[in-house]
Order: sequence, then C-alpha cells, then structure tokens
Amino acid sequence: MKLKYFLSFFALVALLSSCSDDDAITLLDEIQVSSSYVSIDVNGGSNTITVNAKEAWSFDEAEIPAWLTISPMNGGAGETQVTFTAPAAPDGRNTVLHISCADKSQTINVIQGLAVVHNATCAEVIEGPESKNYRVTGTVASIVNTTYGNWYLRDETGEIYIYGTLDAKGNTMNFLSLGLEVGDIVTVEGPKTVYNGTVELVDVTVVNIQKSLVKVEGYDPEDATIPVEGGNVAVNLSCKTNNGVSVEIPEEERSWLSIVSVTGGSEPVVTFRAAANNGGDRSAVVVFKTTDDKGQEYTAEATIYQKGSIVACSIAEFLEAPVGDTQYRITGVITSVANASYGNVYVRDWSGETYVYGIGAKGDFEAAGLKVGDVVTLVGKRGEYKGTAQMTGAVLEESIPVTPVTIDEFLNMEDNPNVYYMVSGTITEIANPTYGNLYLYDGDSQVYVYGTYPGWGATGDNRKNWLATAGIEVGDKLTVIGVKSTYNGTPQVANGIYFSHEKAQ
Repeated sequence: MKLKYFLSFFALVALLSSCSDDDAITLLDEIQVSSSYVSIDVNGGSNTITVNAKEAWSFDEAEIPAWLTISPMNGGAGETQVTFTAPAAPDGRNTVLHISCADKSQTINVIQGLAVVHNATCAEVIEGPESKNYRVTGTVASIVNTTYGNWYLRDETGEIYIYGTLDAKGNTMNFLSLGLEVGDIVTVEGPKTVYNGTVELVDVTVVNIQKSLVKVEGYDPEDATIPVEGGNVAVNLSCKTNNGVSVEIPEEERSWLSIVSVTGGSEPVVTFRAAANNGGDRSAVVVFKTTDDKGQEYTAEATIYQKGSIVACSIAEFLEAPVGDTQYRITGVITSVANASYGNVYVRDWSGETYVYGIGAKGDFEAAGLKVGDVVTLVGKRGEYKGTAQMTGAVLEESIPVTPVTIDEFLNMEDNPNVYYMVSGTITEIANPTYGNLYLYDGDSQVYVYGTYPGWGATGDNRKNWLATAGIEVGDKLTVIGVKSTYNGTPQVANGIYFSHEKAQ
C-alpha cells in the first residue's frame, strides 16, 4: 500500500513537471473558481461550480455556444453558484469560456463527453451542428493571418474559415512553422463554431499536408495590377509535374480579362490582358491547375487587379451597389460621429444615409478638424457588416466646414456664397410650400430661408414639395445649412439644406 502511494506521488510530480509555463494554472486574486473544468454528462445534465470574486464579474456572451446554458451569466462580489446545463450530445463536444473581473480573465473549460471526429466536406461542415468536431480535407484558398493561422479551406463543395491553427506540438501562434501555402492540400481537425454568420473551425490540428505541385512565384508588374487604360500582367509559376498547367478565368470576368500567352516547362509564365476599364476597380481570381501521374489535381490561385474610374453617385445609389472593389464618390453632411479617432461617421445626402467605416488612417479625421454638420466628399468601396451597407477605405477628397450660429449671429454675417452656416429656429410661416421658402424664429430674431431642400445634392423635382413629404409644419423646430445672402435688402439663408427637425409639442 505504501509503495502504491509512493509511486502515485512521483507520477503527480512528473505530470506537473511536464506542464509548460503556458499550461500552468493561474490563480487570480480578483476572481477564483472552484474548478476550471466543468464536465457535463453526454446524456445531458448540469454541473455547478463556485465563483468567488472581489468585484462584479460576467461571462463573455459571444463565446457561449447555442447548446450551453449558464445561470447566472454575471454577478457581484462574493461567492456565487454558477450552473452549466446542456442537452444530450452523443458525439461529445467542448468549449472554452472566459469570466472577466476587474480587467482580468479566468478560463473555464466545458467538456461534455469525448468529442468524436467526423470526416466531412466543407458543405457538411456548413450544414452541421456547432461544437461538433470535424475532419476536413481541402485546398488552402487564401491565408489571412500568419500569426494565429487564420485561412480559408476550400473543396469541391464549398469553403470554410479556419480560425486559429495549432503547430506540430499543439501550440498556438506558430503558424509559419507549418510551412502552409496557398494551393497546398491539407487535412485538419477542429470544432465548428459560427461567428457573425461565418462558419469556422477553431484552433484546428493539422493532420496532413500535401504540398501543391504548382505555385505562384511572382508577378510582372509586382502588384498584379493593370492600369485603367488596359494592358498586360504576367504571372510566374513553378510546376513540378510533366503534365503542364491549365488556366481558368471565372466566366463572369471573361468579358474584360483574357489570356495572351502561356509558356511551358517547369517555370511557366501566363500573361493576361485587360481591356480599358470604363467602370470602377475590378479584380479576378484565376486558377492554375496541374495533375500528377496518378491523376491527383493540384491548384494555385492568383488575383489580377485593374484600376477603374471612380463612380460618382448619390448615397442611395451607393447603398444599392454590390460589395466589391469599385471606388465610389459620395458627397453629404456628417450627421453623427461614432468614433472620432478612426473617423467612423454617418454621412447623409438628399437620397439617403450611409455609415463610413473610417476616413483615412487613425487620427486623420481629427487632424482635418471635421465635425458634425460639415460637408464631405469621400471616395471608397462599398462594404457590408452584418448585412448593413457601409463605405470602407474612405479617402477624404474635399470638405466644407459648416459653422453653427444663432439667427442673430447669422444676420450679422457678411454675404458669402462659399461660407456655410447651420441655423436653427421655429417655423413661423411657410411662404412657398413647393420650394420650402419659410421663416425661422429664435429669441427676438427671425430669418427668411429661401428654399428648404431634403439634403445635399438635391436638384430639379427632388427639391419640390419636400416639406409636406417630411411632415414639416409651422411650429416645428428646423435646423438647416446654407450661405448668407441678401435680397432687396433682406438677409436670407440661401438654398437651405435640411439637417434635422423637431415636431412641435
């Protein structure tokens, strides 16, 4: 009996000694848990641990899978009993959660049964349940992050995102040690999750790598970009088979991109030509294929770009445009600022409003002195986030500063068709409902607004009868943007641009 316990003691010592520093348990002063591993029966059930915190704590809700229920999700200082509940899971599953307290994070591993790995295609992973472990074989389509190993895996049924890749020893943040390249055929294993609608396999283990026998070595020009007036780009390849290389251009891109020539040998060069581009920026992903003597197919991909004209449009037209590389020019008024450091703002013209995800680099927006009410002309791409349209990569081309003033201050300004002001007041009379000629009153001062239009850029019939459409009436408080002018000795706001209004109480 003594010998048994003696051996067990040394086994424990050996186990602890084998743990790396990264695997060591961290005891936090701010928050502690009775167990960092929560086991739930494979047939379904619950398990409870004790959370002991010095301050308020909470789980990261974004990490909690649909199959797991936690109660409570947050708490205050002291001891709290937290229960984890899950329905039956014949195939087993697991997840890693974090509890935050006072800027510190405690890890909780939830394990339900022994996870079974299922061989699957990309399509089967996409349609399958979350937290299930899959083994998938496919081609490395593109690599997004070489530190954590974020990349896209594609097979003949679809494409999935790989979010995190473990190295040969099971460590994170060592992706480059694997030597993975676009075109390699890879088999990976990992659990499925869905983040913001994107199907992912998380922290996958690489089971097998089959290096591609065809590879893109470079471009001429180096950025693989053809000018707007048209021209050629050459793709330099290496091929380790004697069966040559075939080239595929997507059918939807063949109207503007064609193959000029293909040289043979072990270092083929494929030259592409693009016609003149009268639209916006465009690109095409071309595929190079070869086979070995057993008929195994290998692929490589290259993206060919062509500069395009900038498409000037209204914001409504921008919102209707497809997501892509085309550059659009919009002009409108900044209606609100979501993040001044990065220049995340909302911009509105007469036709609609869009979110702009960043103007220039960090700090550019503030350096330009931009603010709510200013008129900006931006060039950027049509992007989208969670189904909502936005402008991405926006570049500021031009801006018009707008100065907020009282009506009394406005009346004392000099006439200038190039200086814009923002004025607010209560509508006392609508002189012309068709064009929105009206009087604004504030305090003891009144000003005539010669035209009230739905927003920046409105022309023609778009300027007419807008007050009635917007339900703006006498007694409402109206804010407009315009320049100071004088007609027959009477000061006025010329061509007032609608900014906001408040209904009369």
